[in-house]
Amino acid sequence: MLSQELKAQVLKLPPSDRLALISAIIESLQNAPVTQSDRSGAIQRMRGLLKTDQPAPTDEEVATMLDR
Repeated sequence: MLSQELKAQVLKLPPSDRLALISAIIESLQNAPVTQSDRSGAIQRMRGLLKTDQPAPTDEEVATMLDR
């Protein structure tokens, strides 16, 4: 079943069944082991979000930001 078809089927369910489905999905994800490569990939993506072309602030600039 394609994701769009699955989504359409889920939206037809009553709210209580959708909540039960969410609970089952969350439970299955909590029991799934997270591999080191999954963590490393997530860390690299987060670092990319923080990357900038500007130099790091100086200690004085950081102190000024914290004082605000």
